[in-house]
This record gives sequence, C-alpha cells and structure tokens, in this order.
Amino acid sequence: DKEMFVNIDRRLIKIEFDKVYLIEAKGDYILIKTEDKNYTVHSTLKKIQEKLPESLFLKVHRSYIINFKKIIDIEDNSVLIAKNVVPISRSNRPELMKKLNLL
Repeated sequence: DKEMFVNIDRRLIKIEFDKVYLIEAKGDYILIKTEDKNYTVHSTLKKIQEKLPESLFLKVHRSYIINFKKIIDIEDNSVLIAKNVVPISRSNRPELMKKLNLL
C-alpha cells in the first residue's frame, strides 16, 4: 500500500505515505503532517502505527512517529524533520540507528 484514507469531517481523505513526514499524538487525536498540509484525525498512534509501512515509519517517542526517509539531521536525542525537532526516547534510539544507512 502506498496510501491510507483518514476520516476528516465525514470525508475520507487519501494521504500518501511518501508525503507524510511526522505523526504526533495530541490527546485523543493525532496530527499527521505532510508536505502539503496537516491533518488532525481522531485516532491513536497505536492504531495508525499498524497501518504504516515499517519500511518508512518508526516510532521514536511515545508521542511521535516519523518517516525516517525525511530526516534532515539527528543531534543527541532529537531529530530534525522539515523544520520540526522531534525528541527521540532512549529506548527507541537503537532501533532508529539500526534503520539508518550509517557510514
């Protein structure tokens, strides 16, 4: 699958995985940030994580899932993605390092 559909104001909106760079948990909602716009969806990170391809996405923190193909740089315990600085929790860092094509 190259996309998913999300329910926004009773409409089903198609979101292409390639365009998503960040998903953030906000209480009962999740914020899906894409190159074009941001979507607020009534769901949980856990639910959306099951739909995301592991070849692109990684949970780096209890409130954040990132598209690791969109990482600009990584410093200490945070990662920069399209002007967003996202924290990396200590427990998720090894998994991220494994996925990176590290020299």
